[in-house]
Amino acid sequence: MAFDGFGDDAFAFYRELETNNEKPWWLANKQRYETQVRAPFEALAEELEPIASTVKLYRPYRDVRFAHDKTPYKTRQGLFAQRAPGIGWFVNLDATGVSLGGGFFGDATFTKAYRAAVEAVAPGTELEGIVAELREAGYETGGEALKTAPRGVDPQHPRIELLRYKWLTARRHVEPGDAGPGLLDALFDTVDDLQPLVRWAAKHVAPKR
Repeated sequence: MAFDGFGDDAFAFYRELETNNEKPWWLANKQRYETQVRAPFEALAEELEPIASTVKLYRPYRDVRFAHDKTPYKTRQGLFAQRAPGIGWFVNLDATGVSLGGGFFGDATFTKAYRAAVEAVAPGTELEGIVAELREAGYETGGEALKTAPRGVDPQHPRIELLRYKWLTARRHVEPGDAGPGLLDALFDTVDDLQPLVRWAAKHVAPKR
């Protein structure tokens, strides 16, 4: 199946799910999810297979075993094209539009390797330049971050902003009206734009084998 964009009903589906997050509504509308959301995501996954080691399409069901919020369904659909464990590109769709991005996320081992690389002059300065270029190009950078300096890190370190992050991503938002067939070109433009960040993470953050 060729990717032909997301129709208006994909976004309407999630707008309605936000106020009807219960099993009877889901079952009554499951066919909408399959045709308007999952099928286009599966087509996108096929498009991304050549650039990734694996492409994962996330399940729509929430794990509520230990959650305070017991609503059973996720209010967005996600996809992750992995280059190395925890490192690659993602696509997320919710009621507000589509998010295209990439970077890395992981456990404390990732964070330790990431901060060691940022503290070092050469890789840290390289990442600083990558992030500056992405922000200038209109990407929003983010990830889980501390409000203060990590333990043992000088609060006056020249790259303290980056050192506060536990993991790092960059993304851009696409409005529903722009999520038609042209979204595929926007996705591969994003893949190209984020190659420096993904390569940096694969070199400095990925677990060594």
